[in-house]
Amino acid sequence: MRVRLVLAAAALLTAAVAPLAHAGGADGHHTIDRPAGSHLRDGHLHDGRFTNGLFTDGRLRDGHFTNGLFVDAYGTVADDSTVTLSGSYRCLDDSAGPVFVGSTLVQGDRSTGIGGTRAVCDGHLHTWTNSSVVKDPAYVRGAARVEATLMQLSGTGLPLPRFLATEKTDVELR
Repeated sequence: MRVRLVLAAAALLTAAVAPLAHAGGADGHHTIDRPAGSHLRDGHLHDGRFTNGLFTDGRLRDGHFTNGLFVDAYGTVADDSTVTLSGSYRCLDDSAGPVFVGSTLVQGDRSTGIGGTRAVCDGHLHTWTNSSVVKDPAYVRGAARVEATLMQLSGTGLPLPRFLATEKTDVELR
C-alpha cells in the first residue's frame, strides 16, 4: 500500500512540477537539450557525449560522476494509442528517498506526462521505459519532443521533489 502511495505521489508531483523541472538547473542539476539524431547505443552516445562508460558533457566533475539522463531518439505509438518512450539513466544515491524517471511528450500544442519508472541508483547505467495510453486526440507518428526528468522524492510527510537531471530532446514517433 505504501509503495502505491509513493508511486501515485510521484506521478502527481511529476505532472504538477514538470514545467519547473525544465526551467534549467535551478537547484544545480544538469539540463541537456540534445539535438535530434543523437542517441545512446551500446553504451556510447553517438553525438560524442558518452564514451567508454563515462559522461563527458560536464557530468564527470572533479573525477566524480554526477547523475545523468538520456532519451532514445525514437518512441512508439501503438494502434491502441499507447505511447512508449525510453532511454538510459545513471544516478548515484537514493538514500534520501526514491528516485523516478518521468517523461513528458510534446507534439504540436499538446503536452502529456507519459508514465514513470522507479530508478535504481547504484552508479551503473540503466534503461528506462515509460508507457501510457493517450487518447482524445491521440499522438501521431512523426516529430515530437520529450522532456525527461530524473527526480528524487524526499522529506517527511508530503515528499518534495528534487530534480537530479533533465533532458529535452527531439524524437521520432514510430
